[in-house]
Amino acid sequence: MSSTPTRADAAPGLKRNALGTSDLVFIVVSAAAPLMVMVGVAPLSLAIGGIGAPAAYLFAGVTLAIFAIGFTAMSRHVDNAGAFYAYIAVGLGRTAGVVSALVALVSYNALQIGVYGLAGVAIQGTFAEVFGIDLPWWAYALGCIAVVWYVGFRSVDFGAKFLAVLLTAETGLLLLLAIAIVVQGGSSEGLGLESFAPQHTFVQSMTVILPTAFAAFMGFEATVIYRSETRDPRRTIPRATYIAVAVLAGTYAFIVWSIVQAFGAGGVIEAATTHGVGLFFVAGETYVGAWFSTAMHLLIATSVVASSVAFHNAVTRYAVAIADEGLLPAALGKVHPRTRAPYVAGLAQTALALVIVAGFAVAKADPYMQLLIWVNTPGIFGILLLQVAAAVSVVAYFRRNRTGEGAWRTLVAPVAAAVLMIVAIVLSAKNVEFLTGSAGVVNVVLLLVIPATVVVGVVWARWLRSNRRDVFEGVASSCESSSGSDADAGAGMEVVR
Repeated sequence: MSSTPTRADAAPGLKRNALGTSDLVFIVVSAAAPLMVMVGVAPLSLAIGGIGAPAAYLFAGVTLAIFAIGFTAMSRHVDNAGAFYAYIAVGLGRTAGVVSALVALVSYNALQIGVYGLAGVAIQGTFAEVFGIDLPWWAYALGCIAVVWYVGFRSVDFGAKFLAVLLTAETGLLLLLAIAIVVQGGSSEGLGLESFAPQHTFVQSMTVILPTAFAAFMGFEATVIYRSETRDPRRTIPRATYIAVAVLAGTYAFIVWSIVQAFGAGGVIEAATTHGVGLFFVAGETYVGAWFSTAMHLLIATSVVASSVAFHNAVTRYAVAIADEGLLPAALGKVHPRTRAPYVAGLAQTALALVIVAGFAVAKADPYMQLLIWVNTPGIFGILLLQVAAAVSVVAYFRRNRTGEGAWRTLVAPVAAAVLMIVAIVLSAKNVEFLTGSAGVVNVVLLLVIPATVVVGVVWARWLRSNRRDVFEGVASSCESSSGSDADAGAGMEVVR
């Protein structure tokens, strides 16, 4: 095998050996914004899914853990920070790789920029409640954009430490509430495991909330994007990925189960319907104390900022990996000589966020239902589609490359994950009005964004193959192909170490 460094290793100049397992875990778990997911979404899941809602988060976590088996196996053999893009390219061919690169850029940007609507609302509520300051939501959103740009401009290990502090605080607050509920024995009904009984988990309403359970894990796969900045990535990336999924699944299921105990199996649905996003505040004041609401207001705001930083960093590093292979302007791959951060990609992503947030503000759109939900929804579908394609690509890659990984990692787990996630996509599309809170043409448009992106990606790939053959042949350049045709783009690929 060749020891020639890949183009991704030689050109970007990202900071080497900066991240360990814990750093990666903090980064990807922060992207999921656990506190905001619990406070903002879990009450709705309980109101619709009933007391079986905790099981939905476990199901999503198990599915993604199965997906991670093949995904991390591939990470040991494909030395490229492009993650989905690179894996799909070496497994399913260069055209599929180009398409996935575009889908990933659209999806990650949608997830990151949409969160600024949530940031505006959350920080506005915090300042009004805690400090008595009432400014328009967009003022706080713009302030958040500035903070995210600054943290993203600093070194990657600075960003990891920043996220570690915020994530520890928000997760600690959630666990404090859950433990207080358990220690005090919950409601008058006492503690119980009814949430995980088959009669509560295998019901129609659970299929409605399942998409939100999967959405709660968005960004966990970003461990691979930091490959070139990670110490011993062949071991660190799989370890961090499994830990991140386990932490998220365990935290979500435990916290939601504890809320069921707080109000009782017979009263939690009514409480969730009545209090909505105030459900956790009511539980906190009841089982912890009045100060809990103030702390939660403050940490919800920082939770959203942490999520925005994590997604911003993922977007910029994805841009570097793709720009380095010629699919984006080379300038986007430039790294600052001092901070070793992708500052040009960071500026471009920040500018895009400013334009979109300003557009929603000028249009007087609702920051939560429209900027957050409408912009995030295509991103959720895009990531789910990429996960399916990545799972299939694992099977294709290891059928051609015998590595000794074993059938469980290279066939059984990836196929099972692909089937389960296809089910999640179908259920998400079927129940899209639950995600968007809208009906009719809005949902049609949102559902068509990713298919339209796929079509554009195919056209782009065909154009590259005809007019920029060198760029097309360089897709996922960490691997070498024995064949120049697109159909055989993955055949005979050998990992360059």
